[in-house]
Amino acid sequence: MNKNVNMLSGSIVKTVFALALPIMVMNVLQSVFNLIDSTILKMYDTSGGYAVGAVGVCATLIALITNLITGIATGSNVVVAKALGKNNQEQVERAIGVSLLFAFFGGVFLLIIGLSCATVFLRWTNCSEVLLPQASLYFRLYFLAGPLMTMYNFCAVILRASGDSRRPMIYLTIGGIVKVLFTLIFVAVFNMQIVGVAIATILSWVVSFGLVFIALLRNNGVVRIKFNRIKLYMEEFKAILIIGIPTALQQSFFAIANVVISSAVNTFGPDATTGISIANTFDGILYNICLAPSLAIMPFISQNIGAKNLKRATSSVGKGVIITIIIGAVFGALSAIFSTQLSSLMADSPVIIAYSRQKMIIISSTYFICGINDILTAAMRSMGKPITATVCGFIFLCLLRFIWVYIIFPLNPTLTFLYLVWPIGWGLSIIVLLFLYARRVKQLRININS
Repeated sequence: MNKNVNMLSGSIVKTVFALALPIMVMNVLQSVFNLIDSTILKMYDTSGGYAVGAVGVCATLIALITNLITGIATGSNVVVAKALGKNNQEQVERAIGVSLLFAFFGGVFLLIIGLSCATVFLRWTNCSEVLLPQASLYFRLYFLAGPLMTMYNFCAVILRASGDSRRPMIYLTIGGIVKVLFTLIFVAVFNMQIVGVAIATILSWVVSFGLVFIALLRNNGVVRIKFNRIKLYMEEFKAILIIGIPTALQQSFFAIANVVISSAVNTFGPDATTGISIANTFDGILYNICLAPSLAIMPFISQNIGAKNLKRATSSVGKGVIITIIIGAVFGALSAIFSTQLSSLMADSPVIIAYSRQKMIIISSTYFICGINDILTAAMRSMGKPITATVCGFIFLCLLRFIWVYIIFPLNPTLTFLYLVWPIGWGLSIIVLLFLYARRVKQLRININS
């Protein structure tokens, strides 16, 4: 059975769904596995009730650091997909080789940063002194898996560029099951608490990376690992960085801004920190659901632009917007309606549950707006304008949040008012991106027809 989806012909909606559904399932399952880990940690917590908060307070910082590397994987996705659209086998092999080389050294960089800067980074976020010792330990242990995590992400986007989003889903799911099983063993049986969760996470990345690497090594066709091609090819390397660096910066801006917001939340005390950590777990599930269509259309657009089929590329953007609105609205409503029940899975304290529910109701009900923004951002990257998308993201998803936290929020220092910055930023970004997208499509049409 052919594992690859044909992005150059056939029904656009069916193709986008075929690409998006495995990504959605993969991302949701990963978030669910994290949720199960937190639930197990809560059930066997012997550290005063804040073990979940210690893990959760690391989440935003972990996203900030890993996005610097995994964002560049987007560049590999686009470059490999365009080369496939052009039917340029040599360029595909070179792009894969240089991607793997970069992934290895990028993972080593993650390892060094995670081990050396854990406590410093956590203090920057105003992490409560109650949570700091356990949070620092978890942060360091987590990044022992840096090289494995980075290599997996690059291998996964290479497979997705060829239209195969199913196998990365399967491999990450297997890794997630391994993570849950070992978390249960280490925490419930051996009472290892934070250390047990971290070691289980490392083992899960060992499994996921091993499976995806073997798949690429044995893959049929041009999209496969060839060891003699793992070297620095400047043309492909530059092309990857041109797409990847702006993407990484935009994702990091987003994470930095969330660190700032988390710092504001942390001033309300450890209960608020734990509450928002719980809400972030469920928000992460919803975000990954809404994000999947944008990840699916990125290689779709890239391949079709490589094949000079602009009409099919632009049609996928419109259909992607419709899909993400429907998905985001339905799942967002469910998350908001059942916010109390969901939060109760990870906390017993009514105060912590109330903090979690407050954020979930505001953010969940508006996540479809974020999905639209992600579709337009992915389109701009695939169409060769990653810097434009990054500048827009910096202004509305980062700078606006700094202004909101330090200037506007003090005028009404409530968490409800603080959380409004998310949907407001997404909406403003969409307005600007729509204008820039229309201009880029016009430019591409002229270039293709000339």
